[in-house]
Amino acid sequence: MVNVAALRNDQTRSYTDGMATFTVPAISLAQQAVRELTIARERFNRSTHNLTDAMSGFAPGEETMSTAQQVAHTARVIDWFIEGAFRSEGFDMDFEEQVKLVMAVDSLSAAREWFEKSMDNAIQILAAQSDVDLMALLASGPVLGGMPRLGIVREIVDHTAHHRGALTVYARMKGIAPLDPYGL
Repeated sequence: MVNVAALRNDQTRSYTDGMATFTVPAISLAQQAVRELTIARERFNRSTHNLTDAMSGFAPGEETMSTAQQVAHTARVIDWFIEGAFRSEGFDMDFEEQVKLVMAVDSLSAAREWFEKSMDNAIQILAAQSDVDLMALLASGPVLGGMPRLGIVREIVDHTAHHRGALTVYARMKGIAPLDPYGL
């Protein structure tokens, strides 16, 4: 627990909700982003912990991704958001090529490695940004066009949670009880 009273003024921020004023430790936008991605990673890994390599090729239907492909897709989208947020031309909209990369993955272990590398890379890149860098506007376009770069964090967290949920359904279909994502 942080002793807020012991912090200097430049180490705290005050917020008023109209009824009370709250003083909280000041952390940078990069620190907030890293924290959000770290939590998303922990929840994804906890929820999918019980999936095994034997389930790599399992897909509930012909038109759905396999377990390994779900994890690979989650990793690829993390990379896609990071690349798109920091390229002058914005996001690569060649989704056919993105799908090819994901559909080629047939090993859950390989997909998990990709996911970990993607999260490591995203955290490393975001941690190195200043608040000004993270508030810079993304290139115009259909994906978050004109929004602050920091918006990709929300999208990564949301997308990761979506696939975490899908993978828990896959697990239940195979009789596996997924762990609670919140550690309860």
